[in-house]
Amino acid sequence: MARSIWKGPFVDGYLLKKADAARSSGRHDMIRIWSRRSTILPQFVGLTFGVYNGQKHIPVMVNEEMVGHKFGEFAPTRSFYGHSSDRKAKRAGAAGAPGAPAGEGAAAPAAAAAPAGGTS
Repeated sequence: MARSIWKGPFVDGYLLKKADAARSSGRHDMIRIWSRRSTILPQFVGLTFGVYNGQKHIPVMVNEEMVGHKFGEFAPTRSFYGHSSDRKAKRAGAAGAPGAPAGEGAAAPAAAAAPAGGTS
């Protein structure tokens, strides 16, 4: 369920103070934050935030399309490397893989796929 309109968007108080200080100073340093749950407000546009993903701070440059979203949406916490079974299948099914005979590996699958007697 979405947040009530009458409550307004949630933003941690320290985040507003940091953004105001960065905007008034004119420096374009990365503002390091840990509040992934805070909503991106229009006054954050143009600033760069370092959103913590549990391991490091991911730089997020805020633009107009991000307003209304949460900071956590732009800093993924998990890295997907693929399924291990897919890598095994790719490695076993590769023609010309190291250790396979050079002449027989490429010709054998093509000959097995074609019907020997023509149409049935």
